[in-house]
Amino acid sequence: MGLTKSEFFTEEQNEIAAIAKVLGHPARIAILEFIIKLETCVCGDLVKDIGLAQPTISQHLKELKKVGIIKGTIEGTSVCYCIDEEKWDSIKNKFNNFLNKNATENCCS
Repeated sequence: MGLTKSEFFTEEQNEIAAIAKVLGHPARIAILEFIIKLETCVCGDLVKDIGLAQPTISQHLKELKKVGIIKGTIEGTSVCYCIDEEKWDSIKNKFNNFLNKNATENCCS
């Protein structure tokens, strides 16, 4: 299969696909669930809480930040991450709109 030709699709289709791709890894879901559960920014070491190596955690945080789900600040050697609530609400709306579309019933019966 060749490269995806994103210009053939709407901006919304491309955005939903990009977010779904990032959410497609269980470590990223675990990181998001952990941050959401805390209800605050995470400035500590996620390694002990998630159980993955630091480089792995860093890579997953980078991917989550790239699509805007989390935002972070660097203060000296400390990096703090939290959910970007505006982006999170936008993602929920996009996925709800997409998943609430009615499929044709009995089309293959």
